[in-house]
Amino acid sequence: MVSIVKASFWFGWILSLQVALFWCWGIPAANAFTSEQQLVLQAWRTVNQAYYDNSFNHQNWWLTRDSTMKQKFPNEEAAYQAITKMIATLDEPFTRLLRPEQYRSLKVNTAGELSGVGLQIGVKAGSKSIEVIAPIAGSPAAQAGILPHDTIVEIDAIPTSELTLDTAAVRMRGETGTNVSLIVQTAEQPTREVILIRRKIELNPVTAELHTENGRKIGYLRLAQFSAKASEELGENITKFKKQGVAGYVLDLRNNPGGLVQAGVEIARQWLNEGTIVYTVDRRGAIDPIESTGTALTDAPLVVLVNEGTASASEILAGALQDNGRAKLIGTKTFGKGLIQSLFDLPNGSGLAVTVAKYETPNHHDIHKLGITPDRVVPTPEIGVELAATAQDTQYLAAVQELGVHFSSLTAATDAPRAVGDSLL
Repeated sequence: MVSIVKASFWFGWILSLQVALFWCWGIPAANAFTSEQQLVLQAWRTVNQAYYDNSFNHQNWWLTRDSTMKQKFPNEEAAYQAITKMIATLDEPFTRLLRPEQYRSLKVNTAGELSGVGLQIGVKAGSKSIEVIAPIAGSPAAQAGILPHDTIVEIDAIPTSELTLDTAAVRMRGETGTNVSLIVQTAEQPTREVILIRRKIELNPVTAELHTENGRKIGYLRLAQFSAKASEELGENITKFKKQGVAGYVLDLRNNPGGLVQAGVEIARQWLNEGTIVYTVDRRGAIDPIESTGTALTDAPLVVLVNEGTASASEILAGALQDNGRAKLIGTKTFGKGLIQSLFDLPNGSGLAVTVAKYETPNHHDIHKLGITPDRVVPTPEIGVELAATAQDTQYLAAVQELGVHFSSLTAATDAPRAVGDSLL
C-alpha cells in the first residue's frame, strides 16, 4: 500500500512538471516580448493590481489576458486598441487608456491650465452617452449656456456614441481660435447646435470677494476646481478674510467638477478641526478613514452652495462639512460621482486612469449615482457666473439668510443669562 501511494505521488509530480514545462514553452520569456506586447501586458497588470472591483465585472481577468495576448500587435495603435477593448469589458467608464497626448493634457489640466472649450465631461449612467459634468466658469461652453447633465450628442458631426470619453475630449480641444460644433440635448428638450470657439482657459481655482451683508462682513469664496494650487490659494484667502474681521463665510462649490482628491481633503482640513473627512473603500472591502488634523483656519459660521454640477472631490468636501455639522448645504442635489481614480504611467508616455476605490461620507453615505441632498433645497438660478453672489443669485441670498440665523444664535448665546455656577471671564 505504501509503495502504491508513493508511485501515485511521483506520477502526479511528473504530470505537474510536464504541464508547467508545457506552459513555459508556450509563452516567451519577458525579454522576448515585443514593445507592443509589453505595453499590453503592463496595462493588464496595472488593472489587475489596482482596480477596485476584484471580480473585474464578474469575469475571469486572467482569461481576458490570455485571449488578448494571442492577438498580433503589428504597431502601437494595434496595442492601444487591444488595451481599450480589454478595459471595455469592465463596463466602467472612468477606468481608461490615455494615449500620450491625452495623458499629458490631463496632467496639465490638474496643474491648473486648460486649452479648449471648457467642459468637464463623463459618461451618463446606464448608457454610453457623453454627459456634461460642469462647464468651467467663464469658458466658451459656459457662455453658450451648456449646463450640467446636458448630453453631447455629436462633435463635429461625429456621434459621441462612437467615441470614448477621452477621444470626445480630444475632439473638443484644438488650436485657439478654431471652431467646434456640438449637438447638445438638455433634458427632454429638442437638440440644438452650439458652435464654440476654442481658446486658452486660465483656471483660477479660487475667487474671493469681501461682501457686507446686513452690516456684517462675509467672506465669499468660489472654488472652480480642485487643482494642485487650490488648497494653498483658498488658505491664503481665509487668512486674509480673518484679518479683515469677517463674521462668516459662503463657500461656493457650484459647477465644480472635482479634480485632485487630495486637494479636497486638504481644503476640508482648513475648515474642520476634528472628525472624519471621508472613508475610502478599496477592492478588499477595507474601509479607511481620512481624518482631520487639527489645522482648521477658522471656526466662523460657514454655508456651502452646491448644485447638480458639484461632483467628485467637491462632493467629498461638501459631505465632510455637512456630516460633521460644520456647514449647512444650500442649493440642489449634487452630481453623484463617488469613484476615485489614480493615474499610472505606461512605458511609452501613455497612461491609465484606474478606479482604485469608492468613497463614502463620514456618515457612510454612498454618493455614487446618488449625490448629496442639501440641507435646504433652492433651485439653481438661470444666471451667468458674472451674476454669482449678487442680488440675482437666489441661492447666495439663501446662504446669507442662513448666516444671519447663525449670527442671531451667536448673539443670543452671548446675551443669554448665565446659569448658576458659570464662571465669568
